[in-house]
Amino acid sequence: MKKILLIIGFILTMVLYMGLNNQAYSKDIIPTHPNISTTVRTVGLYQVGDDITIYKEPSQDSFILYRVRWNGDEFFPESIGMQNFFLLFLPKKQLALVNVVDVTDDWVEIVYNNSTGETGWIKKDDPYKFMTWINFYNSYGKKYGLKILKAAPESCKDIKASPEDLAKTISTINVPQKINLNVIRGNWALVSVMDLDKTPKTGYIRWRSDDGVRYFFPDVK
Repeated sequence: MKKILLIIGFILTMVLYMGLNNQAYSKDIIPTHPNISTTVRTVGLYQVGDDITIYKEPSQDSFILYRVRWNGDEFFPESIGMQNFFLLFLPKKQLALVNVVDVTDDWVEIVYNNSTGETGWIKKDDPYKFMTWINFYNSYGKKYGLKILKAAPESCKDIKASPEDLAKTISTINVPQKINLNVIRGNWALVSVMDLDKTPKTGYIRWRSDDGVRYFFPDVK
């Protein structure tokens, strides 16, 4: 009897272990820190399918760098990995977005490894799957609001009277409960903030630097 209980316990432990590993591997990928220098100069995002061929040049006769395949809990090749490939990955919402550095009528040049900044070309399967950063923020930022990324400079919490660095600071974001996006104007965003003290604050924040480093990101859930 004792031996049987030990076997059952071992099986349950293995099932739990495998379940936790799968959860860790397939969990959502959402930016938490300002983008690193290798992906600064991106022009937008592209929504990819689950089977992507990456070429060295924008031609199907070009050298194939990788064939990327994924589902909710598996990703190939492992040498790249989900965390390095996707910028935003929410399987429940069917969102699989990658960084784009260049775009033509039929092709997009993507960052296929965010840790190294390596890029390659994929052929568009739908022209509407490419979004500029402005379009992405206007769509998802207005729907879900914004969140401040960790390690963003304190200065980005200053709420300005106009979209200028030298404009008067009219308030500061402290412990935001909700940051509603109203409109994007260049590197500035007009927002309405509800802080912990329940006092509404409206004005401009710098959502990204002049070099393209993003300090805020749509709070997609």
